[in-house]
Amino acid sequence: MASTTTTCTPLSLSSSSKAPRLQPPAYATAPTPPPPLPHLANTTSYSRTIGRNVAAMATGEAATAEVVSVATIETPEVVTKIQQAWNKVEDKYAVTSLAVAGGVGLVACVGAISAIDKLPFVPGLLELVGIGYTGYFAYRNLATKPSREALIQKIKDTYNDIIGSS
Repeated sequence: MASTTTTCTPLSLSSSSKAPRLQPPAYATAPTPPPPLPHLANTTSYSRTIGRNVAAMATGEAATAEVVSVATIETPEVVTKIQQAWNKVEDKYAVTSLAVAGGVGLVACVGAISAIDKLPFVPGLLELVGIGYTGYFAYRNLATKPSREALIQKIKDTYNDIIGSS
């Protein structure tokens, strides 16, 4: 039987006869952190304080005075009034449905306004209409003393109709 031998020679990309130097894999050593920025070297920031408080709580050390206990936080008066009003509502499903419909309507209005704003001449035209009506309103209701007094009385009447007489 005849035997054949083959030899493999490495391909060389450079003219030197030395083998390329292999670098260790990236996972062999931990990366070194970047050096601190010079403009932040002597400053104390709020986020660093929070980080220390969290570390103190995680290790079981006593919390500093900056950390507020959850038990000491009281609900604001507005929240308690909202909770009382919600407890008085009999048809919670209808109120929730109205709130969701109002949110959807608000999103639709924002979309319509942004679509109108993208049209070429409409925003400028609407701005001119707004400026014109503002001038008309000021001329009609604010130019003379009797018209100002009538406007103030109308605002007070509307306020009392909505809020009620107090």
